[in-house]
Amino acid sequence: QVHLVESGGGLVQPGGSLKLSCEDSGRTFSSYAMGWFRQAPGEEREFVGAITWNGRDTSYADSVKERFTISRDNAKNTVYLQMGSLKAEDTAVYYCAANRKYYDLTHYTWEYDYWGQGTQVTVSS
Repeated sequence: QVHLVESGGGLVQPGGSLKLSCEDSGRTFSSYAMGWFRQAPGEEREFVGAITWNGRDTSYADSVKERFTISRDNAKNTVYLQMGSLKAEDTAVYYCAANRKYYDLTHYTWEYDYWGQGTQVTVSS
């Protein structure tokens, strides 16, 4: 079973950085591809990025490319989202998700099997 818990959200000024973590308390973390999504008020949940089970491949939404980086540490059952050059439009609840297709970098929400509860990121001066 997969149980995901995000952490690291908060308030940051425009241009600042923040690192989110998502830890799985289960035993099968390394078997899953992991994705990050976000949802702003009144908006649909959107893809931010994804990483394969072994961390060798990643994919990003155009809106965050060159600013965000996904990584994972399977020994710690944790996936990270390093966010930089943050903008007001990055404000959202950020979710991590696990995909049984361990090689799949899909951006479709319905392809993911497990979700965390989300962590709020607010970019404001």
